[in-house]
Amino acid sequence: MDSPLARGAANADAAPTHDDVQAAHRRIADWIHRTPVLTSATLDRMSGAELFFKCENFQKAGAFKARGATNAVFSLDEAAAARGVATHSSGNHALSLSRAAACRGIPCTVVMPRTAPKAKMDAVRGYGGKIVTCEPSLEARERTLESIVSRSGASFVHPYNDARVIAGQGTCARELLEQAGGLDAVVAPIGGGGMISGTSLTCAALAPETRVFAAEPEQADDAWRSLRAGRIIEDDAPDTVADGLRVSLRPLTWHFVHRHVADILLASETDIVDAMRLIWQRMKIVVEPSSAVAVAAILNNPSVFAGRRVGVVLTGGNVDLDKLPWTQPV
Repeated sequence: MDSPLARGAANADAAPTHDDVQAAHRRIADWIHRTPVLTSATLDRMSGAELFFKCENFQKAGAFKARGATNAVFSLDEAAAARGVATHSSGNHALSLSRAAACRGIPCTVVMPRTAPKAKMDAVRGYGGKIVTCEPSLEARERTLESIVSRSGASFVHPYNDARVIAGQGTCARELLEQAGGLDAVVAPIGGGGMISGTSLTCAALAPETRVFAAEPEQADDAWRSLRAGRIIEDDAPDTVADGLRVSLRPLTWHFVHRHVADILLASETDIVDAMRLIWQRMKIVVEPSSAVAVAAILNNPSVFAGRRVGVVLTGGNVDLDKLPWTQPV
């Protein structure tokens, strides 16, 4: 209970409020993009809905996670900041925390599995992050990170089970509501639940009539099963093309999911790849598979969204261009 990681994650203990989202909005404004909202007549016609795409694929570091990571880093007092930050991640949180630390001029250490894509390791180093590799298991990641935090005193910033991170992610929905006007629903992908928690928090405060839906791969449906069971159900290393959604809910994100999410909608691997390709072809923008899950879920559920004004969070655009999913077996 009193491990270095538990102490380092003390700021994750209490659920954030809308006041925290407002503070995050002011805190990170100079360090992130206010990303655009795009529309597509083709996707409107295919879905039967009026869709408003919040393009976090254009965000700093290529993903929405820049918001939460930046808020966490700039929330630290001077003494804590001087000791730096640390996390374990093989994806967008690793890039985002490294960038945020560089913006503040403090050290960042990221524990990454030795199997992590070279392109993402290169990106972390490009932002000035220090990488410590480990075996590809959660136990190895946490053990390695605990050693680093114990030795350095760095602040642990969890990828999503952290109030500062959730508050930062909530700024995305705040912008979307300002840019698109009144919405009947917002749809965002769900893995660990940081984005969907921030979205739920913001919509509950600013647009309580707006229903929040989460979208999840069928092959990584632990959040869907959790919502129906009424408790967190974890899935150990699910296999899905939507690599950003392979993690499970944690207590803080579950707090928002089971209270505020209207439903979790599933998409097959084929549907995800088809939706990703459709966005590339019709909208002429680069999104990663995790982003496409939301679009696939909308297209699969026309009765839920037909005739509605729907916000869609395109969560990121970090793609290995040498391994596009439609060129790989699904």
